[in-house]
Amino acid sequence: MKSQFFVKKAIKNAGILACLALMSACNSSSDEPETPAPSVNFTEVKGSGDITSQLASFRSLLGDQLNTTPGQTTGRREINWDAVPDNQTNTDTFPGDFFNSTDPAVAAGRKRGAIFSTPGNGLRISDKNFSDLVSAYKEQFNAFSPARTFAATGSNKMDVTFKVPGTATAAFVKGFGVVLSDVDKANSTTLEFFEGDKSLGKFAAPTRKDDKGFSFLGAVFPDSKVTKVTITSGSAAISNKYADNAENDLVVMDDFLYSEPSAVQ
Repeated sequence: MKSQFFVKKAIKNAGILACLALMSACNSSSDEPETPAPSVNFTEVKGSGDITSQLASFRSLLGDQLNTTPGQTTGRREINWDAVPDNQTNTDTFPGDFFNSTDPAVAAGRKRGAIFSTPGNGLRISDKNFSDLVSAYKEQFNAFSPARTFAATGSNKMDVTFKVPGTATAAFVKGFGVVLSDVDKANSTTLEFFEGDKSLGKFAAPTRKDDKGFSFLGAVFPDSKVTKVTITSGSAAISNKYADNAENDLVVMDDFLYSEPSAVQ
């Protein structure tokens, strides 16, 4: 099935922005709105189906160098969950700071500057596509980079904040994006970007286009400092209480991509 590919750049001139909005209404899905804050410069990349080209475009925007050790100043970071050990898989107790330990004994590759939190029960890595919670989930979700996927449990909300990799120093990024599995409903899954307490905008993920069910959503803010990203994944939480159906759109996550975190001055 044909994939959806969409890249949008914000322009501060109100007249040009109005024209772009009109063009977007004609050429892309009108039920997947973007709500950037006024005068915020951004580039959004999103798509569904075959998302290979979207990922390549987003990686280029973040920086072609993939960093795997602390002490970097340019390039990007990625998390695909697949190196998480078995004893921290299929449990709601996955530690939110797993990918930014400050312990010198922890491998450098785990020090990627991302911290996760949720108001729900916890964070969960699954190598079963969460079918140990609800057996039908096995048919709903797929891993983009096999075999582990990720979700908050007990809530469809989670926050990502940033540290200078391997340290406790608060940091910001210029861009952040997520590979998603099984977005069925428009506007059920969003990323909201913050600079401190100020929202830079909320963006909606496109719905899936084929049986594999993959979508991608990301944004880069060249003139801003993204200190937090709030992810709303679906309209209900991953839980043994909910099925993925007409009432509830359940969504899980795979690869995270973001620019190299830099210290907040």
